[in-house]
Amino acid sequence: MYAAVTFPSNDVTYDNTQSGLQSTTVKGAIDELYTECTKEPSAGETIIENAGLEKDPYECRYFFTGANPNNYITFNDEKAGWRIISVECDGTIKIMRTESIGDQEWDTSGRSNWAIPASLNTYLNGDYYNNLNSTAQNQIVAKDWSIGAVTYRNNNLTTQINEENATKWNGKVALVTVSEYIRSNSNKSNCDTFDKLLNVPTEQCTETTWMYNYGIGWWTLSTRKESMYYSFYVGSTLNVNFQTVKGYGYSVRPTLYLSSEVKITGGDGSQSNPYQISL
Repeated sequence: MYAAVTFPSNDVTYDNTQSGLQSTTVKGAIDELYTECTKEPSAGETIIENAGLEKDPYECRYFFTGANPNNYITFNDEKAGWRIISVECDGTIKIMRTESIGDQEWDTSGRSNWAIPASLNTYLNGDYYNNLNSTAQNQIVAKDWSIGAVTYRNNNLTTQINEENATKWNGKVALVTVSEYIRSNSNKSNCDTFDKLLNVPTEQCTETTWMYNYGIGWWTLSTRKESMYYSFYVGSTLNVNFQTVKGYGYSVRPTLYLSSEVKITGGDGSQSNPYQISL
C-alpha cells in the first residue's frame, strides 16, 4: 500500500533528530511516516518539522502546516497550481488548487446540503471534472468526504471534527472543511479552534497558514449547524465567517484526492520546483 507513494530520495536532506525519525532523505522519511501512521498519533507531534508536515493529533493523517511549507505540486499540467493538504493513511494525497477558478454561489437552490447535490457540487463533479485532462482524471480517486454541519464558534476541535464526520458524501471533487483550514495553521496556541479564530486579531492566524489567500474570500465545504441556509467561507479580511449559500458568490478552490497509485517522481515541493507526479 505504502510503496505506491514514492518520493525522490536525493532532492532534500532533513534533520529529523527532534522528530524521532532516522532517515535524512525524503523517501526514507515518508516511508517511516507511513509506518508511524499505524500508531496512535500523539498531540502536537511533528514528523518532518522542516517540511511543515505534521502528524494530526485527531485522525490518522499528516497535514502541511505553517505560512509557506514546500507542498506545491503540479497537477492537470498546472505547474505549482496545487498544494498538498494532507497525506492520508490509505496512501491517498489530498490536494487543493492554489488559486480560485472563479466566484460561484454555493447552492442556487438555497439549501446548505452538499449531497442533494448542491449546485457547486454538480459543477465541480460535472463540467469542471470533465474539463480536466485525461491524465488528471485518471489520477483522481473517489472518496468519502466529511460534509456534516458544524456549530458556529465552537471551542473544541475534536467536537467539530466529529460533527463534520457525522455525514459523508462520496465523490471526486469538493472543498476543504473548516477544521482542515484550522489544522493547516502552525499557531496552535491561538488559532486551533473555531472560536479562537474569531477572537484574536485577524493577522495573528492568517499569517501562520498557507491556506489563507489574501484579497479573496473562498467557500469551504462546512455548513452551519444552526441553519440550513448557511455555509462557511474563509474571508478576505476575516478568518472564517458564514453566508447564505444562495445570492453570494465566493471564490472556489477545488479540492480532490490523488489515488494511492500516484507516485511523486520529482521536485522538492517548492513553488519553483513543485512535486511532479505520475501513475
